[in-house]
Amino acid sequence: MRLIIGIVVVVASVIGGYMAMGGHLEVLIQPFEAVIILGAAMGAYIIGNTGPVLKKSLGVFGTLLRGSRYNKEAYIELLGLQFTLFKLVQTRGVLALEQHVENPESSTIFARFPKFAANHHAVEFLCDYMRMMTLGTNNVHEIEALMDEELEVHHQEGQRLVSAVQSLADGTPALGIVAAVLGVIKTMGSISEPPEVLGHMIGGALVGTFLGVFVAYGFFGPMAQALRNIYESESKYYLAMKTGLLAHISGYAPVMAIEFARKTLMSEDRPTFAEVDAATADLPAAA
Repeated sequence: MRLIIGIVVVVASVIGGYMAMGGHLEVLIQPFEAVIILGAAMGAYIIGNTGPVLKKSLGVFGTLLRGSRYNKEAYIELLGLQFTLFKLVQTRGVLALEQHVENPESSTIFARFPKFAANHHAVEFLCDYMRMMTLGTNNVHEIEALMDEELEVHHQEGQRLVSAVQSLADGTPALGIVAAVLGVIKTMGSISEPPEVLGHMIGGALVGTFLGVFVAYGFFGPMAQALRNIYESESKYYLAMKTGLLAHISGYAPVMAIEFARKTLMSEDRPTFAEVDAATADLPAAA
């Protein structure tokens, strides 16, 4: 919703302000200038990025429309899941985890937390490290180092897409100048035309500069920042998961392990201790 509202505000402010000054909208309609700028930008985008980044780019608008899925409710669910799993280990031993981490899609525990269960990467991350626990891995420093490496890779994969969109924002003003220069070249070929015709042609050429700057700072730049915020929110979610797991491996009780995880969250999304306590108190015993 914020994406749609932002687009409407940007377009209404720029176009509305231009028309309020007495500008003529038809002058801005220069389809071939748009073809030069946006076509060249897309070509450069394809040249500069790898296949996986290009494939992921197809879902950028969907990602921006959805926004971050990591809000207070998602964190309460994550902490509740971790509490349930840690409690299971405390009461029945680490081998009781095996049936759940080997087949999370059929796990009765994961089924109680549908938002988490629908997040394939989060499920994989959690199950991988809890599987290591069932296999006897309990050196907290080695596991932390391995988690840090995996999370760094995950962060880099997200940043590649952010950098790609930011490069698009950085390049389109220059491509706007290219379109404007081509328009001036075309105008110089008609130098014998009367002033009113030349004025119209020069105005059309300058639309290239306008369009390049407009899409760069009105759309591509903000899109890159929005993606950055979404991926940073995702990184915080994984950090909370990592912190809870490490606290559990270090021997802390389930309620303390998830408290460690809760403390890593941003204040605007962090549930209070009482909210987490109430949520975990209502959870049925793990089987």
